[in-house]
Amino acid sequence: MYLTVIVTLVAGILIGAALCYMALTLVFKNRTEKWHREAEESRVKAEEILRQAELRRQEILLEGRKETERQKNDLLREFKEREKRLNKKEEQLDAREEMLLNRERESKNIEKRQLETEKYLETKMREVETMRENIKTELERVAGMTQEEAMNSLIQKIEDEAKHKAAKKVKAIEDAAIEESERKSKEIIATAIQRYAGEYVSQATVTTVALPSDEMKGRIIGREGRNIRAIESVTGSDLVIDDTPEAVVISDFNPVRREITRITLERLIADGRIHPGRIEEVFNAATKEVWKVIKEAGEQALFDLGIHKMHPELVLLVGRLKYRTSYGQNMWKHSVETGFFAGMIAAEMGYNIKMARRAGLLHDIGKAVDHEQEGSHAVLGARLAEKYGEAKKIVTAIEAHHNEIKPESVLDLIIMAADAISGARPGARREMTDTYIQRLTDLENIATAFPGVDKAFAIQAGRELRVMVDASKVRDEDAYIMANDISKKIESELTYPGQIKVVVIRETRVVAMAQ
Repeated sequence: MYLTVIVTLVAGILIGAALCYMALTLVFKNRTEKWHREAEESRVKAEEILRQAELRRQEILLEGRKETERQKNDLLREFKEREKRLNKKEEQLDAREEMLLNRERESKNIEKRQLETEKYLETKMREVETMRENIKTELERVAGMTQEEAMNSLIQKIEDEAKHKAAKKVKAIEDAAIEESERKSKEIIATAIQRYAGEYVSQATVTTVALPSDEMKGRIIGREGRNIRAIESVTGSDLVIDDTPEAVVISDFNPVRREITRITLERLIADGRIHPGRIEEVFNAATKEVWKVIKEAGEQALFDLGIHKMHPELVLLVGRLKYRTSYGQNMWKHSVETGFFAGMIAAEMGYNIKMARRAGLLHDIGKAVDHEQEGSHAVLGARLAEKYGEAKKIVTAIEAHHNEIKPESVLDLIIMAADAISGARPGARREMTDTYIQRLTDLENIATAFPGVDKAFAIQAGRELRVMVDASKVRDEDAYIMANDISKKIESELTYPGQIKVVVIRETRVVAMAQ
């Protein structure tokens, strides 16, 4: 019985082991198949990823080729543009070199003509001396004069003849030189004017503050005049309150102070609180605001002209010109204009453009302080420029632009020309009607005071003076001398903007009647 149980137990164990083996074998087989399937799927996915990566690599390579090609084209285009610019600059340099060569040839021709003229004059002087000796001998023989009388008569005759011939020769030489210089100067000036378009005059010299009503005049005056006294004491300006309806006039020779007073008064009127304490508070705020505007105006002028590294005090003085006028022309705009014109003329002449612009901007800097110090604005400006470290050439150009000193360099002449262009262009300046009419009258009176003058007419707004002379009293050579004498007298006796052209006209008319 025990044997049967043991056999049965062993058989069960073997059968169980067999079943377990079979189950494990089946599970292993299923797991193996699953692993194979997952491995195959992973292989397929890896191949797909590799295929996508290859496509992406090809796309990146294609994009890289396109980008490389584009950069290559951009570089080629930039290279061609630079090549064009270089060719253009080379052409400009060649043209400028040719112009310089032409000028050099012209200078040599002028020197040659001058030498020929000197030789001609020497020859003529020798001829005159020979003639003088011959005439002296003949006069002593024929006229029976004393030697002293004959000598005086001969000297007078020779002097008259020499003056006549010299005047003719000098006139011919100067006409040729003037014609050539006028042609070149007109070309340069016309180019500068064409390239610049300035504003016309718009600022008046009198400051008027509008009032909301005439009642406001009483509030400005205050009880027993304490408000108006406080305003005049704090600002330093005079207030003119007259019968003009709804207006107060500010009178002050200092334009900056007058502007501060205007802002102060307008703010007090707008605020309505007008009393001594409030007046001083508003005045201080207006002062800060105006000086801020002055500084910004100076910096703006430097920025517009491309000027760097200027002393801060000079920048403030340039800004102060914003509130300064001359013949109705704003001095800040005039200085900037002159800087632009000077730079354009310098460019045409091959001179330093930056230095010309700097000198043009500073040429009237003395007008910012001429009401505070004694002396002409050109001299004051030169002192200021020297004080604040400007170059010697710029200092000289400032002082020479109104012939306070003799011009020494090309820069001096450039600034003189640029200043004249800015001041004389149409609409740049204006005058009171009475002053304008008086100036024209004075011009005509100066001309008619000369002997032999028949009539004189001031035309083109006083820019030209035409003088009609009596042909029986004035010769052609005398007319040439008279034009110079009239122009010198105008320079010494009148004050005027720009230049005045003097034209002396001599005409001979012969009339005969046939009967």
